[in-house]
Amino acid sequence: MLRLTQTKTISPLRAAIGSIRTMASVPETQKGVIFYENGGKLEYKDIPVPVPKPNEILINVKYSGVCHTDLHAWKGDWPLATKLPLVGGHEGAGVVVGMGSNVKGWKIGDLAGIKWLNGSCMSCELCEQGFESNCAHADLSGYTHDGSFQQYATADAVQAAQIPKGTDLAEVSPILCAGVTVYKALKSANLKAGDWVAISGAAGGLGSLAVQYAKAMGYRVLGIDGGADKGKLVKELGGEVFIDFTKSKDMVADIQEATNGGPHGVINVSVSEGAINASTQYVRPTGTVVLVGLPAGAVIKSEVFSHVVKSINIKGSYVGNRADTREAIDFFVNGKVKSPIHVVGLSELPSVYELMEQGKILGRYVVDTSK
Repeated sequence: MLRLTQTKTISPLRAAIGSIRTMASVPETQKGVIFYENGGKLEYKDIPVPVPKPNEILINVKYSGVCHTDLHAWKGDWPLATKLPLVGGHEGAGVVVGMGSNVKGWKIGDLAGIKWLNGSCMSCELCEQGFESNCAHADLSGYTHDGSFQQYATADAVQAAQIPKGTDLAEVSPILCAGVTVYKALKSANLKAGDWVAISGAAGGLGSLAVQYAKAMGYRVLGIDGGADKGKLVKELGGEVFIDFTKSKDMVADIQEATNGGPHGVINVSVSEGAINASTQYVRPTGTVVLVGLPAGAVIKSEVFSHVVKSINIKGSYVGNRADTREAIDFFVNGKVKSPIHVVGLSELPSVYELMEQGKILGRYVVDTSK
């Protein structure tokens, strides 16, 4: 049973699904961006508004951040097959306009966020320990579940993010994936206040947030990226040192000199295999290299002798759980982290992907679903 505040006559299709009440303001169709094959045309068109299952809420998505993962999903870069046809997107922020009969803890009008992890089994060992994203039965927004590049989307009520009233939905949307992801990665590095952390890819969507979270957590930040404009952004966001890889003749030496022996932790959010491999060389002895970015087909290489003698750690960090989400949003709501965003219409999504492929994005692009 879908619980909403007003009723209207429903279509034969919805009637066939079950007894459903809908708000007068919820249409039968909506605008969305959909593709029918990996790498195929991104079509901005009218598509049906989804009907929430008993465990789901229906969200009127106002804004959605655009993540590099969305580009990978469209292209089919990863070994995990996407749902086809697919509506991408997993950084959606909006208003709850409907809910299934089993939903608890939500009410109509609440602000809600759509995350990468849409749902998991909640009963396996990994889910019990708070590693829901690693669940073998994980359902992924914008990958195996239609995501937030549409005006109305469904989300599992347990995993959907609770957003405080009054929050700027455009600015909070990147926090739902990029923010949570880098915050969890920084926690995984096991650093203490005053430690150096290097952010590789520091001016991009994830990197620009990683710099801020690291600063807010008391770390000294070295940002790595290419170009004067990116260096300016990193410094404005709280980076203490910027290394321009397009100008450095010896990245390893420059980073180690700037940090007096190498950073204690490295957060790799870039999609450069070379940059990832370099981080195993410049990281401080006993330091931790955290892998976040997912360049297609990439392999990390660490020379065994140095790896052992320096006693370095290499860890993967994959988004975050519900507690990480709540904490990451709290940093944002309390003004310790801001989203450097560029808002464009949902219909312009193909152009955003082009900029992404060309490495020309500063900060995070956010799509307004009403345009």
